[in-house]
Amino acid sequence: MKIYEWNEQEQQGASKAYIPLGPSGLGGWLVLVQIGMIAMLFSLVLKLLNYNLPSFNAEYWGMLASKEGELYHPLWAPLIVFEAIANLLLLVLCVFTLVLFYQKKALLPRVIILLYCSSLFISVIDYIFLLNIPLARETSGGRSTRTLVRSVITCVIWLAYFRKSERVSNTFVR
Repeated sequence: MKIYEWNEQEQQGASKAYIPLGPSGLGGWLVLVQIGMIAMLFSLVLKLLNYNLPSFNAEYWGMLASKEGELYHPLWAPLIVFEAIANLLLLVLCVFTLVLFYQKKALLPRVIILLYCSSLFISVIDYIFLLNIPLARETSGGRSTRTLVRSVITCVIWLAYFRKSERVSNTFVR
């Protein structure tokens, strides 16, 4: 519920303005959200450049996804393609979310919930893929489980925050 006060004072050309009674602005816990989204943006760019795009190199692809390859498994090709597409979509959604965030758009809470849920959904699918490829399961060393748990915790915490926070409802109003 948005709580505003009607301000009768003249403010730089506007005769009347609504002023939130509670906390508003990009401070408080939203600072952590900003840091997390910027870190996600850089992480996705690095993943795309260092892992996803090189995976389509003929040598790498031939070794994993070709039936003649040394490390062949039928799920490598779908996993490589899925991760590249998923990271690209998350990157686009992350940039869109950051734009909405800094413009303080009312659409932001729904879009950021979509971002966190999409990230969790992608982590679950990735985890299922990795469990079904013996080499990936052996070499992950539990990283995939930690990534999945981190995604679940992040999703739960920030979904609750964006649905219930007074600061969020007072800030993202445009």
